Amino acid sequence: MKSKLTLLTILFANLLIAQPVDVPIDTAIVTSHNVTINGTQVSYNAHIGMLPVWHKDEPVATLFYTYYKRTNLKDVANRPIVFSFNGGPGSASVWMHVAYTGPKVLNIDDEGYPLQPYGVKDNPHSILDVADIVYVNPVNTAYSRMLPNKEGKMPERDLFFGINADIKYLAAWMNTFVTRYNRWPSPKYIIGESYGGTRVMGLAHELQNSQWMYLNGVIMVSPADYKVLRVGGEVSSALNLPYYTAAAWYHKKLPSSLQQKDLLEVLPEAENFALQELIPALSKGGFISEIERNNIAEKMSKFSGLTTKEILQHNLDVPTDYFWKSLLRDEGNTIGRLDSRYLGFDKTEAGTSPDYNSEIDSWLHSFTPAINYYLQNELKFKTDLKYNMFGDVRPWNNENDNVRDNLRLAMAQNPYLKVLIQSGYYDGATTYFNAKYTMWQVDPSGRMQDRFSFKGYRSGHMMYLRSEDLKTANDDLRDFIKNSLSNGKAAKYERRN
Repeated sequence: MKSKLTLLTILFANLLIAQPVDVPIDTAIVTSHNVTINGTQVSYNAHIGMLPVWHKDEPVATLFYTYYKRTNLKDVANRPIVFSFNGGPGSASVWMHVAYTGPKVLNIDDEGYPLQPYGVKDNPHSILDVADIVYVNPVNTAYSRMLPNKEGKMPERDLFFGINADIKYLAAWMNTFVTRYNRWPSPKYIIGESYGGTRVMGLAHELQNSQWMYLNGVIMVSPADYKVLRVGGEVSSALNLPYYTAAAWYHKKLPSSLQQKDLLEVLPEAENFALQELIPALSKGGFISEIERNNIAEKMSKFSGLTTKEILQHNLDVPTDYFWKSLLRDEGNTIGRLDSRYLGFDKTEAGTSPDYNSEIDSWLHSFTPAINYYLQNELKFKTDLKYNMFGDVRPWNNENDNVRDNLRLAMAQNPYLKVLIQSGYYDGATTYFNAKYTMWQVDPSGRMQDRFSFKGYRSGHMMYLRSEDLKTANDDLRDFIKNSLSNGKAAKYERRN
């Protein structure tokens, strides 16, 4: 009897190995729901499923998406649609899906910390009242996967995992989606968070020039601009200083002359110092005079909460990871990278960087069980595939990063196209002042200034986790969408006098 059981166990194990988890290539499930947004009942259908990525008329991957479409409307042809991307690269669309713009949000406290029981609740601030929304998961995120060909061979990874490859296949996938769901007449918007900012800058140009799909709006949430981010140099370094000011103000580490002011009174002073004094000082490198070096260090200390000695030890160029480790070192705490309101503690108080990112662990704590429960139980998508919060996309090809200039060209080609940037002041990864700098650099001519807008919030990278900012940020999106509709006006430029 024992030998038979052993044989059955071996056969069952071999069966499991021989039959990998099935990846549905093209499928959709539709469920109906209601939510109250700003006092108005909104009925909607949730379309959830997989849609192929085509290459040379063959499916090479399939993307998992969730599409929310309002149903209690008569005029659907003019209904805006928003395509939502997160970042990473390699991140699923979960973050904005169940915490920001969608009809459901996490069960968390008012500041964004996990609560049990895990799950979701209605989002009374969702933009679904003014626009339909598609949450897109790039290859290897969520349930999205590459597909083998008829011979069982997987496609080359360079079709997907790089700045330009990512933009190219996602634009083509959007064309398939828009055609499949008959949304060509709709005003179209793309929103991207973090690396998603790079993604949507590039998509604006790719959609117009390769897919002939013209947009009304590009929205960047806490955008990562690789032209500045982590490249080093005086500009990249100095742009961090106003963030240091914000985080230090939040933790009450600024001198009383600044601490007693409101944050929005203090930040312009820090910004002006960064642009007018810190960049020139850092540009001088080791040839700066001792008097100027000490003067700059004292001002940096005033605006950062760090000591003058620490700043001088870093030659005025203080890395962000050192700041996260050092600001509250005397209290035995570190602060979060993506949201510096979050606290952590390390094995030792000594060191130059935190042991872990306290904010991301908090977020994974609440997001992971909620999205897995929500998709399977409320949206009825059943699968044994693992939901990848973060997927395998490395190595990532960062070469030929022209997205900033491509956004400028897309805007020049399309008089309708407007841009909104949203950032949290306590974001230490993609800082708010870095986002402002990106906005300034997109259009050197200055002729499109009135088509850009910036909104800041008293929270971090995912500013919408804070209850107050969830409302405000969605209202800002709602206003942006309404104000960027054509309303019958022709897309053309007038001659300047």
